[in-house]
Amino acid sequence: MATVELYLVRHGQTYLNKYHRIQGWSDSPLTAKGIADAKRAGERLAKIPFAAAYASDTTRAQNTAKNILAANQTPVALTTEPAFREENFGYFEGLDTGLTWHTLGTPVGLDSFNAMIKELTIEKTKDMFHAQDPFGDAEDNAMFWARVQPGLDHAIAAAKDGDRILIATHSTTIRSIVSKYSDIDVSVPVDNGSITKITVKNGKYKVNDYNNSEGKIK
Repeated sequence: MATVELYLVRHGQTYLNKYHRIQGWSDSPLTAKGIADAKRAGERLAKIPFAAAYASDTTRAQNTAKNILAANQTPVALTTEPAFREENFGYFEGLDTGLTWHTLGTPVGLDSFNAMIKELTIEKTKDMFHAQDPFGDAEDNAMFWARVQPGLDHAIAAAKDGDRILIATHSTTIRSIVSKYSDIDVSVPVDNGSITKITVKNGKYKVNDYNNSEGKIK
């Protein structure tokens, strides 16, 4: 089986990020800082010869990927992949982040998203959001992975041995992948424009670097 390197990049800052609103499957444009985030990631990845490039079907991820690829020395087409969307927060989409995390977490003694992930795990946090959503639209952990894992499997299966793949995606998606395949503390937030590198060899995932915003990529 092939050895494939995945370079997961969180999209640049958006207006909903700037306003501290829950984004999820909702979308908003990149801010000026967000464009700079994407260009900075592009500069850091300019010498990586990508064999394929994917982005979720949100404009924020696609525009981030386009800025990265514009700086890359190896031309490659961008493929849109809905599997790489952010977690669906259902009813809570668009709400103020601080207020929402406080409302959901305070009954169990936790008042922030990072605290919930730290104490409950990111997997159980998804289940809690789904249980609290009055419409039942928020993804639980099983629903999330039923969407994301086939996308990863497809990208890896389509690759050749030694291929490097760019995936422009989202914070909780990256945190969830890293949580599933490593013991890294994912209560540490993922920065806009940061790079997370994962090597997949013979079907086994190894997280080489998480949330790398400015240092050399391992």
